[in-house]
This record gives sequence, C-alpha cells and structure tokens, in this order.
Amino acid sequence: MIEHRPFDQLPSEFTGGLKATRHFVAGLRTEVQRAHQGCMHQWNDEEMSPETGFPLQDHANVEIIIYVREGTLTHTDNLGNEGRVEAGHIQVISAGSGIRNAEYNLERTTAKIFRLWITPASPGGAPAWAVHPCSAAEQSGCFVPIASGLKSDRGALPIRARARVLNAKLKTGQTFEYLLRRSRFAYLVSSRGSVDINGIRIHARDGVAISDVGVITISAIHDADLVMVDVL
Repeated sequence: MIEHRPFDQLPSEFTGGLKATRHFVAGLRTEVQRAHQGCMHQWNDEEMSPETGFPLQDHANVEIIIYVREGTLTHTDNLGNEGRVEAGHIQVISAGSGIRNAEYNLERTTAKIFRLWITPASPGGAPAWAVHPCSAAEQSGCFVPIASGLKSDRGALPIRARARVLNAKLKTGQTFEYLLRRSRFAYLVSSRGSVDINGIRIHARDGVAISDVGVITISAIHDADLVMVDVL
C-alpha cells in the first residue's frame, strides 16, 4: 500500500518562531492514521525563523535525526559539543541515558529542516552527537544511507535503531528501484522536486507511507532531493 500525504493537508502549528508541519502526529487520538510505525516515531517538516531557537532541552532514549534542507542550524549540548549544520548535512543525536541540547538559527534567513524521532532498539547508553555532509548522494542516482543501524552501511552516521535513513538526489528523468520487502515499512518525503513513486505523483514536501510493497520504483519528474526511512 502507498498512501500519499500532500503537504498542504498535514497538520501544522506556529510557536516561538518555529512552524512545524507533522507527517506523524504520535499521541493524538484524532490523528490515529498518522501515528508512529514501528520504531519510526515522529517526522516534522520545520521552518525556523531567523535569529530564533530553543534553549537546552532534556531528551533520553531517542534517536533525533535532523536533515537541513535550507539554511543553517547551530547545535549546542551539555556534553560540550557545538557546531553548525549546513544545508545538505545530517545531524544525529543519540540521546541514550540523557542529553540536554539546544538548536538555534543564528542566520538572517529561515532554516528549513526535517526532524525525525526514532525509538532505539534498547534504552540507555552514553549520549552522542555527530554531523556529516550527505555528499555521497550527489552522483549516486539512487538511495544512499546517511544514518543507519546497520553496520554494513559504511559512511552513514550510526544510530541505535533498527532503521535506515536514506537520501537520493536525482536529475530530471532518472529512475531507480529500491528493494523494500513486504514485511517492512518506509516513509518518504520529497525535500525538493516532484517524483513518481510506483506511478503515484508526489510534489515537494509531500509524504508517502509505504507498506506491503516489495519494490519501490522512483522516477524524477524534476530535479529532486528525497529522504526516506526504512524501518527494518
């Protein structure tokens, strides 16, 4: 089954300089159809206004993955980590037994990000932070793992969950297939550009929930930047 979730039909809210549009609305009974799937707990499409952000917040037992679509995000945490996450980069926070982290947009332009929350395979462990460019997807013409719980996904930032986060950057007319297997669930969002997913047209920032599908065929209608989570 492939369920198309158009961006303009997703619930959203604006608070404190942040507009958050939710692909998954875990915990709200009115949005049961968009509750979590397996370890995939939450997916937000967020726009952070210039010179805004959030102070240190407590997190534990969650993998927080941020893909920066446009602009730059600045990260700090109680472990002493600090860094800028630029467009086309991914950040992974493995909260483990506990971490306090803050994110700010210190620039003069809006930061646009995908924020994913994934439940780890087991609780606890030392917290960790890492950031990495997603440049390997530039010339691949297919999905490249950028964060993964599989040791075989070399080059991807490690996460402590049974999931893979994948990125594909496609040119107009490119087509490729991804083997999902019918026992798994995937969620795909187009950061930029329109694509066909097994014949279903999706546009920028639309989401697609995929289950009971053996092979995903993706064709780029326009230049596209795709992010997908494959729940193993």
